[in-house]
Amino acid sequence: MSRVLAIAVREVRSYFQDRADLVFGLALPIAVFALMYGAFSGGSLFNGTAYIVNEDPDGAYSRLLIERLDAKENLTVTLLSREEAEAKLSDSDILLVSIIPEEFSDRLSQSWSTQITFRQRGNGGMEGQIVAGMVRGEADALSQELQAERQVRLALAASGIGGEQATTTVQGLLQREKEAPIITVKETSIGGEASLVHQFMPGIVSMFVLFAVTLGSRAIVEERKKGTLERLLSTRVTVSELFAGKFVAGAARGFSQTVILLALAYAVFRLFTPVSFLLMLVVALVFSIAASALSLVIASVSRNDDQAVSISVVFTMATVMLGGTFFEIPEGSFLEAIGRASVNTYVNRAFATATTPGSGLTSVAYELVVLAGIAAVALVLSRSLFRAVQGGR
Repeated sequence: MSRVLAIAVREVRSYFQDRADLVFGLALPIAVFALMYGAFSGGSLFNGTAYIVNEDPDGAYSRLLIERLDAKENLTVTLLSREEAEAKLSDSDILLVSIIPEEFSDRLSQSWSTQITFRQRGNGGMEGQIVAGMVRGEADALSQELQAERQVRLALAASGIGGEQATTTVQGLLQREKEAPIITVKETSIGGEASLVHQFMPGIVSMFVLFAVTLGSRAIVEERKKGTLERLLSTRVTVSELFAGKFVAGAARGFSQTVILLALAYAVFRLFTPVSFLLMLVVALVFSIAASALSLVIASVSRNDDQAVSISVVFTMATVMLGGTFFEIPEGSFLEAIGRASVNTYVNRAFATATTPGSGLTSVAYELVVLAGIAAVALVLSRSLFRAVQGGR
């Protein structure tokens, strides 16, 4: 056992002394966390640009509509000429433009119908569809205000009250309704705060840890190729002790990396409580054991370091995508069925469950059992294939 621990300690110490490994395993995910924090910490998640062709530049209502759109915090208004808009649409520089027609204000002032035209390339893109909805909403609100004002004028005409006074009264009532609306909308989240950081954090942690651990198989292949493992066997170290030492080292590297990343997430994002943090450490330990066992399988079947790297990258990216790291996989779909073979599916699910208030060890028991089963199968397979000497034992 002492020789196993000595090999593991040597490997872990070498990992923390290797700047390239630290940059990839710790600095890169920290940078990703920092970018996510800057992008998603508060404020609206949507920021778009409304490209508008105003063919009624002197109209009061066209200017009012543009001012209201420009007043929105998450929307920027860019005015274009008709020629500029057509050229940009043709070159796909923009996907949607709103055209305010001539006599827009004159027709509205006379209570005549008019329309705003959307010219778009394809379906206008996701941003274009959202912007079109915002333009349509402001146009509808303006139309309703004008209709209300017209009805009030007609109702007060018989009383001798002038149109200017009626307009002032209606605008005052509308402004008061905007400041203190009768109907308000309240949003509540079930199962914790609905944030993109909360959604992607488990997948990012598991992805980088799996990458770092599986890429460690390259070092084992290099040591076998250079005869380092064979020289170790010339001492009193057995093949089984060498195998166990490499396994413990991989698990320790993955667990230490996960602890640092989770501690950072806990300190910055406050996504979980101290109790749930401890639960996540349990999940991280079992996941690191499984990742280390999988790394040994890759090292055992690879004939050279390039092959080890290729297998590690392909394996990690496949499990990351099938595990729903960057997008939600629909229930009952074909992707969900094959995703059950991905180790990331279970660790991501366990991490997400652990961050939910009230979760305990029983809440992630199924995922832990599956990860432990993966580790056991990978250990048996890798031990049967493991060779310290090329073509030898």
